[in-house]
Amino acid sequence: MSDALLDDLRDESEELDRLVAGLKPDGWATPTPAPRWTVAHQIAHLAWTDDAALLAVTDADRFTAHVEEALKAPDTFVDDGAEAGAAAPPDALLARWRDGRARLHAALAAAPAGARFPWYGPPMSAASMATARLMETWAHGQDVADALGAVRRPTARLRHVAWIGVRARDYAYAVRGLTPPAEPFRVELTPPDGTGLWTYGPEDAAQRITGPALDFCLLVTQRAHRDDVAVRAEGADAERWLTLAQAFAGPAGPGRAPRAAA
Repeated sequence: MSDALLDDLRDESEELDRLVAGLKPDGWATPTPAPRWTVAHQIAHLAWTDDAALLAVTDADRFTAHVEEALKAPDTFVDDGAEAGAAAPPDALLARWRDGRARLHAALAAAPAGARFPWYGPPMSAASMATARLMETWAHGQDVADALGAVRRPTARLRHVAWIGVRARDYAYAVRGLTPPAEPFRVELTPPDGTGLWTYGPEDAAQRITGPALDFCLLVTQRAHRDDVAVRAEGADAERWLTLAQAFAGPAGPGRAPRAAA
């Protein structure tokens, strides 16, 4: 795995860290767009998931036992983990998140080439694990930024989020019990600096997705409604995918309501 990917994961985490590090206790209690989740719940969830990822990378048997335990409460185990972590004092929660992500960084850097690790979905390589952690850190960071009224400058790190969103196309259908389209799509995204395009899929594909990379990433992480992004589809299958897309493992959530409805 490239050092550049781990550097991007570290930088994404540090950007969110700077948003919350100076908050007073009442700031950690600020509600976020996720129902019943405060800023503290968001950071607790990231800390909890980093701990799970570290367990998957370093002790597959214990991770399997963890998944078996989680499956006893499939609809609540994520919320339960966030709730337990959010109950800690903010300084202890922040210290836990910092320590966990540092240990995960070291474990991923030391992972043998070609190794694959168990996860809640299909097994993942070290690079895929790091990319998934970056995606989730960015997405939950967006929840925190929205809650605090902060505007984050989009960066080239979004290419990792976009890549997962594209790769997870068929998963978004499968998790809903639907059959994915047989043909690949073409996706063309304008990066934050406006230069060139990030492209995925065959150039001559009949089904096409175009738009700003930021908007696509907001859509596939369900941080924005389809009506509120400048992502365009050509073809009925492409249009339908944009109503289903998700870059994360697990059941599909309700997503954000349109801004007009909110």
